Amino acid sequence: MRLIDRLQALYPEASRRSLRQWLATSRVRVNGAVVGRGEVEVESGDRVALGDAAPSDPSPLRLIYEDDEILVVDKPSGLLTIATERERERTAYRRLRNWVAGRSPDASRLFIVHRLDRETSGLIVFAKSPAAKQHLQAQFAARTAERVYVALVEGVMAQAEGSLISRLVEDRSLHIRAAERGGGKEAITRYRVLERRRATTLLELRLVTGRRAQIRAQLAAAGHPIAGDGQYGGRTDPLKRLALHATRLAFVHPRGGRVSFESPMPAAFGRRA
Repeated sequence: MRLIDRLQALYPEASRRSLRQWLATSRVRVNGAVVGRGEVEVESGDRVALGDAAPSDPSPLRLIYEDDEILVVDKPSGLLTIATERERERTAYRRLRNWVAGRSPDASRLFIVHRLDRETSGLIVFAKSPAAKQHLQAQFAARTAERVYVALVEGVMAQAEGSLISRLVEDRSLHIRAAERGGGKEAITRYRVLERRRATTLLELRLVTGRRAQIRAQLAAAGHPIAGDGQYGGRTDPLKRLALHATRLAFVHPRGGRVSFESPMPAAFGRRA
């Protein structure tokens, strides 16, 4: 049964609009964890409870999921994941940590598991304890965590699906690029064409390895830079942003059991270009 249908059965006097509002404001918990999507399937033995209205999302981040071990958010394009020498305050980590601390000062510890480039939007998971961080990062290192992206790239890709396999190196300016003569670190990305357009291609990309700027560097080397990616040779900017979005994230939860989260492709990606 879907969560929204269970809520309707528990609160038959509530309108469908009220149920969606409860979900959107993080009032609904399943087995103690906040769940914000009514389409989530729940079992007959799952505990579904309605709590008080929670504070709004940690703007500009959107809360996707939270429990005692992990926190998953949707990051907008243009926001750093963690601090750099030039920017200390305006980061996803700082915004989220302050938001968590504002609700409960005793629960203000957050730990970085992975990151997205400033220009990339989509899903990021944070850990709430060192043990949870270690558990999640071990899966990223072992390549068992699922990370799926959607990108709009320049040019029309001939093959319907395939793999981008290369070795990546960092140059003196800290720019990541494909190595021409050995060296570097192995990088593997699987891709599948979602839609071919007149001058662009919409792709689904699955990371096998997780190197910094991997997708951007590999697509550029393949002659199909991401739209809006002037740093990696992009010549067009139809969306006025980097056209790369982390749309799916799945892994084994620190308490056991595989969990998955999805963030819909931004609407602008669907406009033909």
